[in-house]
Amino acid sequence: MSEKVWDKLKAELKCFCVSNCFKEVVIGLSGGIDSALTAVLAADALGGENVTAIMMRTKYTSPLSLEIAREIAKLNGLKYHELDIQHLIDEEVSFLTQAFGQGPKGVVIENLQARARGKILMAWSNQYNQAVLACGNKSEAATGYCTLYGDTCGAIMPIGNLYKTQVFELAKWRNAQKRVLPSEVIVRAPSAELSLNQKDENTLPPYAVLDKVLTLYLDEHKSAEEIVNSGFDKETVDWIIKRYQATAFKRLQMPPALDL
Repeated sequence: MSEKVWDKLKAELKCFCVSNCFKEVVIGLSGGIDSALTAVLAADALGGENVTAIMMRTKYTSPLSLEIAREIAKLNGLKYHELDIQHLIDEEVSFLTQAFGQGPKGVVIENLQARARGKILMAWSNQYNQAVLACGNKSEAATGYCTLYGDTCGAIMPIGNLYKTQVFELAKWRNAQKRVLPSEVIVRAPSAELSLNQKDENTLPPYAVLDKVLTLYLDEHKSAEEIVNSGFDKETVDWIIKRYQATAFKRLQMPPALDL
């Protein structure tokens, strides 16, 4: 099954680029599993020489993320750039402090980082005629765990129809065929690295639970009551469904995802 999914995504990504007159793509390589898998997929579909990977680090970017990004670029023959964007964030925080008359909230500062990265990727696209690949997955899209005009920037979202657990499964399968990913990116706890010690599961239920509930709700069209009766905690199910409904406006503005 993994091989079929991978081959389909490769073919669709190549077709998308050809039909839209893009020979090359650009991606923000963060050191996380989503951008890692998207980068490998793009390299398989288009050739690593046609994939530009940009690591845009801030003070929250861990040394491990830098090591992972460099290794992925090396293993897949990507064109790699490393940019320090912390000064851009500092300048915007200073500007907004004056504009607000107070310091920006934490969520504002987190989103500034994502949007600075999105802006740079879009500028790169304009400069070099490269399609920006958004790296979001179905779990994040369904729960709105993303930043509009930030990590949602892109012409296409290649893994947007894969749940997070499926992303990990596909990454393990692809790495078993040939080592294209450092093992650390597959085993580390997911984090957006937008604040100190941030982890996805500080905001979301564990992905193993989240994805099962979303599958029942979105793919099998089960009601909240049916999902709870199948063995899931009512409070968790209600939170997930409420979150899905409350973030519909984000999904309306996301790039299209490749079909599975």
